[in-house]
Amino acid sequence: MADNDTPLEDRTESATPKRLDDARRRGQVPRSRELSMALVLGAGAAALYGGRGELGSGISELMVRSLRFDRAALEDPDYMVTALGSTTIAALELFIPLFVAVAAAAIAGSIAIGGWLLSPSPLAFKPERLDPVKGLGRVFSLNGFVEVLKAIAKAVVILAVSIGFLWTVRDAVLGLGHEPVGRGLAHAMSLSLLTLAAGSFALLLIAAVDAPYQLWSHARQLRMTRQEVVDELKESEGRPEVRSRIRQLQQEVSRRRMLADVPKADVIVTNPTHFAVALRYEDGRMRAPVVLAKGTDHVAARIRQSGEEHGITFFEAPLLARALYWTTDIGQEIPAPLYLAVAQVLTYVYRLRAARTAGGPLPDKPTVEVDPQLAERPRRAGRRPLS
Repeated sequence: MADNDTPLEDRTESATPKRLDDARRRGQVPRSRELSMALVLGAGAAALYGGRGELGSGISELMVRSLRFDRAALEDPDYMVTALGSTTIAALELFIPLFVAVAAAAIAGSIAIGGWLLSPSPLAFKPERLDPVKGLGRVFSLNGFVEVLKAIAKAVVILAVSIGFLWTVRDAVLGLGHEPVGRGLAHAMSLSLLTLAAGSFALLLIAAVDAPYQLWSHARQLRMTRQEVVDELKESEGRPEVRSRIRQLQQEVSRRRMLADVPKADVIVTNPTHFAVALRYEDGRMRAPVVLAKGTDHVAARIRQSGEEHGITFFEAPLLARALYWTTDIGQEIPAPLYLAVAQVLTYVYRLRAARTAGGPLPDKPTVEVDPQLAERPRRAGRRPLS
């Protein structure tokens, strides 16, 4: 049940992941007993069908051995205890495959729609369970009404299938006593197999309706009001670890998007190791060069690595690299005080590119001048840089 007394009709919002996790820790998961019973019967029928030969001969041998006595056995006072022990062990060994199949089916049926769960919460003592008013409320609730309908439907379906099957094989069942032991056991095994298969099919019909209902009912019981969703969101975002994780994810997304733009750059200005700023300029489309990516330390190393992989030109200018980093955000145009210095760098890059293409002499690297104050970290940065 839900952990509050708000009427279900007032809960219009689906359960949040946190609410689902909390319910799971309390042991509140959807389960379908009909599905488990159907799988158990089906597994039993399959195990009997697969081992019907060995099981029939083994049961026949056990019966012959158990009903045979000689004079020495009758005179031994401990014979009955010894015979009972050996017969029990032999019977258990004979039915081990059936037990394993049934146990596996029971486990699979219990976790089919709710998953694996080990929680001590359902076993804990809760005083409210002794409240007769709440008990009557559960009995006369929609869930209790549905459970009663399921029980009636299950009884009707299984009874109808059983009567129909027994009516079909009535002559065979009545004739088992007239058959030899071996043949009679084999025939009884076949009839038992058909009985289990019929019962499993009947329960599967009910489970086909019950399993979806249990999923719907579980989701319905955990629904929340709009205010509960808002309160939970505030509580989650108010936790320091959640805020820190959100910031980390946002920064990682920004870094990936930023690094994806590095191959479009015309030049990467470096410190040379601690700072790296990637610039791009399109004549006629941009008023001024734009910063595509920037970073310090390991982010700068990733920018340089991406630039090397894509053949971007590097320009080492410590003051300019720091000034671009501290004065410009990603995606913004460079400030006017850096126009001249960046223009000198881009002119050098274009001439270098042309010289390499035409095979002419390489241009001399210019000495760019930058106001040292622009290269200092501002005391009050508008936005924390990606570093």
